[in-house]
Amino acid sequence: MDSKRKVTIIGTGGSISTPGRHSLDYEYSDYGPPVEIDELLAMFPEVGHQADITPVRFRTIPGTAITSQDWIELAGLITRLGNANPAPAGIVIAHGTATIEETAYFLNLTVKTAVPVVLVGAQRPPNGLGSDAGVNLVNAVKVAIAPSARGLGVLVVLNEEIQAAREVTKGSTHRLETMRSHDLGMLGYADPDGTVVIYRSPTRRRAPDTEFDVLAMRDLPRVGIAYSHAGADATVIDALAASKVDAIVSAGQAPGKLTPAEDEALARAHRAGMVIVQSSRAGSGRVLERTKLREKGYVAADNLNPQKARILTMLALTISREQAVVQRMFREY
Repeated sequence: MDSKRKVTIIGTGGSISTPGRHSLDYEYSDYGPPVEIDELLAMFPEVGHQADITPVRFRTIPGTAITSQDWIELAGLITRLGNANPAPAGIVIAHGTATIEETAYFLNLTVKTAVPVVLVGAQRPPNGLGSDAGVNLVNAVKVAIAPSARGLGVLVVLNEEIQAAREVTKGSTHRLETMRSHDLGMLGYADPDGTVVIYRSPTRRRAPDTEFDVLAMRDLPRVGIAYSHAGADATVIDALAASKVDAIVSAGQAPGKLTPAEDEALARAHRAGMVIVQSSRAGSGRVLERTKLREKGYVAADNLNPQKARILTMLALTISREQAVVQRMFREY
């Protein structure tokens, strides 16, 4: 009898699934579509040495093409698979690294299963010289079936490092050590000897114990990001307001402040009914709940980067537009 644990691997496309034209082609993402997940796994039979793998085709798109509709469908798929009888021991999602942190955080807030969910990507094409695709897939499966990975929420595994979905971000365009959790560091390692070691656990609320229920939705509220810089005028914020977004995340200058023109534009947008979330472009550190922000009725994004603050804002707006309620969610998630 085969005693290997069962792992489902869902394909979404992305760099890990996109072959180059030859072994030294690192412009692979510009040429040809990603392959299906079963085709990718056929390139790396070692992935099946430690678990009984079931591939599931979902998308074959670049990471840059993922949308909120894709996220909702993916969360629903994971929830169904994770609550099946029998359920897999773990679920792995092969994903493009450009948006892997955003998909991971969305799933961390929305999937309704206790089965471990691990996202994995690659910085080099699967057929490239020195590709990290195969070993990252192997390590993702190891983490997905590790007892120590249960209860940590959605995880991201690349370069033998295990990161929490809430904290991880892509920190380098091409280096293999791209995934970083700047403020608090990684959770642990997936070591070459097969050992999975966890050193700390996240404390913020995470899947499956969240208040967000998007599985019956077709789309989410529209939230835009306005990136501040020296001398910035009102153009971007006014354009977002004119497009009737539901909320604006302001990627302010550290520690979360704006130019006078941006301040005035955000105030206009807020008076027009838009929720305002103040984030920072710094990449590290918290935006505090300053007196001025409270007086204006804005939400402080804590240490979420702008792209993750956008995700939490989208989900928060499915429940409430009240500043106090949305701020409470930024304290908890």
